[in-house]
Amino acid sequence: MKFENGQMQVKFHLPVFLRSEDMSLTRTKSKQKRKQTRTPITWKEIKRQKVLLFWAGVMMIYGVIFYYLPLAGWAMAFQNYKPQLGILHSEFVGLQKFRMLFSDVTFLRVIRNTLAMGVINLVATFVTAIVFAILLNEIKSNGGKKTVQTISYLPHFLSWIIVTGILHDMLSGTGIVNEVLVNLHVLSQPINFFAHPEYFWPIVAFANVWKETGWNAIIYLAAITSIDPSLYEAAAIDGAGRWNKIKYVTLPGIKPTIVILLLMNVGNVLNAGFEIQYLLGNGLVQKFSQTIDIYVLKWGISQGDYAIGTAAGIFKSLVSIILIVLANQIAKHNGEEQLF
Repeated sequence: MKFENGQMQVKFHLPVFLRSEDMSLTRTKSKQKRKQTRTPITWKEIKRQKVLLFWAGVMMIYGVIFYYLPLAGWAMAFQNYKPQLGILHSEFVGLQKFRMLFSDVTFLRVIRNTLAMGVINLVATFVTAIVFAILLNEIKSNGGKKTVQTISYLPHFLSWIIVTGILHDMLSGTGIVNEVLVNLHVLSQPINFFAHPEYFWPIVAFANVWKETGWNAIIYLAAITSIDPSLYEAAAIDGAGRWNKIKYVTLPGIKPTIVILLLMNVGNVLNAGFEIQYLLGNGLVQKFSQTIDIYVLKWGISQGDYAIGTAAGIFKSLVSIILIVLANQIAKHNGEEQLF
């Protein structure tokens, strides 16, 4: 607080312990401490942890059988695979199926659709979940907070068939959306939203946000509750309002959680979805609705070309792995939390 030209000016200063540099230094010291306190591996320690090691071995065997052994089926992508001949006797064709795949204009369009919807869904669901968790945390009434939480979780448990049915009713020519827009004179006449390709991606994003925001906010709420209440008290003593508490205490406190979840979700960009696009899609919006999963279903299974379907699946997996590694390296370079 100081006086200039006869007027009092008040400046808000953050406490030292709320600065991001000190918080990152604290995390670094805690990591070093964990490294120094690792228990050496001895036979005595193995006997003490025998139950844990047993179940870890069971889960590892389960993963090998059901996750890694099926990868032998990737060999179909390099063969002119015939079901009657099997993998061992089908003709080896090298990268011919991949060349066919990337010379197909339809597949390139499918990649565009998948990436676009994946990025839109990632940004929309990620941001709305964080904002919703912060706003929900600001509700002072425990009863009101629990009520809103419960209601927000419910759409997650609905089948996509039910959700798409609701969307069809809402956005049809006689649906409530058209009625409201016509009554407000925004539209002169009702329109069929599912007949216009430019509306398809926003509709998919809206459906994902409505269905998953409450569920995705759970982990952010848990991270917020783990923040030391004394930080909020110190900020209040320094004159911080509600917005400054969110900006300088809540967001830095959940930043590690945000980074970890972002790294995990980056690899799912190409998992833009299957059910909602398949159920909402039609001939009029086909150029914008088809994803890689629908392409695999159409050409790999329906047309019986398993080699093409496998090649598309391999491409999707490799891109996901590359995205996760790149995002993890960027986080590591910037000193943030990382997956590995």
